[in-house]
Amino acid sequence: MVTILFDGIAYGMLLFVLAAGLSVTLGLMNFVNLAHGAFAMAGGYAALVAVNRLGVPFGFGLVVAFLFSAALGALLERTLYVHVYAKSHLDQVLFTIGLVFMSVAMVDYTMGSSQQFIAIPPALQGQVTVLGLDMSKYRLLIIVVCGLVTALLQLGLTRTRFGSRLRAAVDDQRVARGLGINVGAVFGLTFALGSGLAGLGGALGAEILGLDPIFPLKYMIYFLIVVTVGGTSSITGPFLASLLLGIADVAGKYYVPQLGAFVIYTIMIVVLILRPQGLFVRKGAR
Repeated sequence: MVTILFDGIAYGMLLFVLAAGLSVTLGLMNFVNLAHGAFAMAGGYAALVAVNRLGVPFGFGLVVAFLFSAALGALLERTLYVHVYAKSHLDQVLFTIGLVFMSVAMVDYTMGSSQQFIAIPPALQGQVTVLGLDMSKYRLLIIVVCGLVTALLQLGLTRTRFGSRLRAAVDDQRVARGLGINVGAVFGLTFALGSGLAGLGGALGAEILGLDPIFPLKYMIYFLIVVTVGGTSSITGPFLASLLLGIADVAGKYYVPQLGAFVIYTIMIVVLILRPQGLFVRKGAR
């Protein structure tokens, strides 16, 4: 049971890092970006090329994944996304789902259709004994890295000047501009950060989830469930929702394998019936 709990926490932390960018863009920027998984896939393949083909260290490959996805997100945000911020959510959905299929075709053509994995260094393979329990070294790494990312993200959004400017820009763009805030730059940097986190999650999760061209389509529903169950008003909600769904998914597949992933859909339905706006809703939010 403790092993299942450990694996579920690792999976949940990974889900949060993968979905954190979507939580920020959807919850704070009010933009529906269904192509979020494409940035995770881009980061995963960037790390795969860096580590497997160029021979760079695994840790540096994670940095490459973050920077590559962040740069790609910044480029697309300034050239494409900025033109659909003011559009309806339906237009945003159609636009971003189109980007998903374009990314799937591009990766299938350039990287092949077979599933690939990033080479893990020997130091991260195998298990380590902690308090008498055998735990995967790589999953421990995921918990540590994702925990640090979560803490830094929470501090950045709630305790820094940039976080204050972002919240001000979201609440009222005209007033924010009147106060001298460069709303476009704030949104661009936020989008790049969210894309970079997705890329980091894609690289970390490649060993567990694998990489293939349909990655954005396979895990799109998981990202949406995390944000929907957790609520879009803060980072705390999606974080707790990720842990809940990760543990439930691992436990469900172990104890009732015939139901498969149905367990997390059941949790989503129950939560949304009891709390339609998610676990955490900012006071006064509509």
